[in-house]
Amino acid sequence: MAQFRRTLSPAYHDRQYPNGAGAVFSVSSPSHKFSSSNAKYTSPFPALAAQAAALRKFLAGVFVRRYGRKGQWRKAVFRCVLFFFVGFMLGMFPFGHHVVVDDVRPSDMSFEIKPPHANVQLLQENHVLKNRVGGEEGSGVVEAAVGGGRERGFIIDPVSLSVANHRSVAERFDFVPRKQLIVVTPTYNRAFQAYFLNRLGQLLRLVPPPVLWIVVEMKAASMETAEVLRKTGVMYRHLVCDTNSTDLKDRGVHQRNTALEHIERHRLDGIVYFADDDNVYSLELFDTLRDISRFGTWPVAMLAPSKNKAILEGPVCNASQVIGWHTNEKSKRLRRFHVDMSGFAFNSTILWDTKRWRRPTTNPIRQLDTVKEGFQETTFIEQLVEDENQMEGSPVGCSKVLNWHLHLDAHNVVYPKDWLLQKNLDAVVPVN
Repeated sequence: MAQFRRTLSPAYHDRQYPNGAGAVFSVSSPSHKFSSSNAKYTSPFPALAAQAAALRKFLAGVFVRRYGRKGQWRKAVFRCVLFFFVGFMLGMFPFGHHVVVDDVRPSDMSFEIKPPHANVQLLQENHVLKNRVGGEEGSGVVEAAVGGGRERGFIIDPVSLSVANHRSVAERFDFVPRKQLIVVTPTYNRAFQAYFLNRLGQLLRLVPPPVLWIVVEMKAASMETAEVLRKTGVMYRHLVCDTNSTDLKDRGVHQRNTALEHIERHRLDGIVYFADDDNVYSLELFDTLRDISRFGTWPVAMLAPSKNKAILEGPVCNASQVIGWHTNEKSKRLRRFHVDMSGFAFNSTILWDTKRWRRPTTNPIRQLDTVKEGFQETTFIEQLVEDENQMEGSPVGCSKVLNWHLHLDAHNVVYPKDWLLQKNLDAVVPVN
């Protein structure tokens, strides 16, 4: 009887068969031939090979899965959707480094450095400097035919114009720190008080800051004086001297001592200058005050009591060294220093910093009202310096008169109360 061997049915392709050694093998479908062929490949990296094998198994399970004839369309649709998704993701995340841009024009990639607006104007006005010369010049010279002839001009570099412009701006603004000027002015109620204060205030307004104007009144601070100080626009301090003094000659001494006490108590740093309101000052004087390191002095011109001649009082200098004194009054020749009250200035730190200037005593430096008239200056200066070696003559050579002491008070003239006139005009004329 003939025997027929039944072939392996597709329905049992996963059936297991025992081996003589007891091992179990799974008979794979012929569609798995790519996996059997790849199994023969050995990777030099075991870890990567293991990961690749796991990935192959996953893909084989997804893509090589057997379906019946009824499920063939599901297999096709699934693969199309999967490949579409993978292609979409690859398109969204390009991995290449070379990007070709076709719509970029050369004008879009141009760079232009333009000079500032001020330099453009300078270029328009001074682009070519006309220089008519016969011989050849160096590089950078251009020739232009004008009126049948040739003219030479130098092309201006925009960078050089910019540098020159910035240099001029730096010269216009002075950023050098200046010493503070502390101007002390005693004042009192008299006919020309408003005129004197306004004149001195307008002068101090022209002095470059910092300037501190200390104005001292007796007994009480008047509203009129405060109004004048506010209108000048100068930084000021309005002080009051409470000292009881019956002698009018000592009034200025007590007022200056009030200012000195204020400077010492608040440790104001600067150059102290006693500027009476009835004197005449030049603007150059205040410029030279900032050059003083310790004590500076200069000659002062004064009118003689007869008002018909001028008297020069102050130092005689060799450059900035004081070598002598000008004096014409016999009664004042006994003074140690022949200086007017408005003819010297000093560093304010001498008043409160004894260690810096090595002062032998710590007694406060003040003007003395116990000495005769005309000796207040020399007794005060003796507390500041020892001799002429510690003085600085200014300007160089002491050859200029920078301020005048005129004594032009109006005696026996009573100024109206509150600086106001009761009637502006004696008569009123109607307009026809």
